[in-house]
Amino acid sequence: EERLVESGGGSVQVGGSLRLSCKASIFTFDEFDLGWYRQTPGGKCDLLSTLSENGVTYYKDSVRGRFTISADIAKNTLYLQMNNLKPEDTGVYYCAAPGTLGWLPCLSDAYKYWGQGIQVTVSS
Repeated sequence: EERLVESGGGSVQVGGSLRLSCKASIFTFDEFDLGWYRQTPGGKCDLLSTLSENGVTYYKDSVRGRFTISADIAKNTLYLQMNNLKPEDTGVYYCAAPGTLGWLPCLSDAYKYWGQGIQVTVSS
């Protein structure tokens, strides 16, 4: 089964930056809406940012102005540039393509495609 593969996570200090990547090997990124979720250590789930097939973006208020979602169709890769990171950004980040289901508050195994998750840790 096709899955999305995230990379680019790690540990960073407050105020630092990371760029997450999410690559698909079968479908092309211009076929689906795509986005990023975060699950915090306490289990809270956040839909952080989405990118529609026609290029419309959404950002959760807490990340708007700090995070930027983009896609390189030629590389079949979705990105999340994260700047000015804060401790509350710590969590496991997942990329997803919900397909016809649409965006839910939390990642769902009913989605068309999703990644295995990657850890981001922001320390003060």
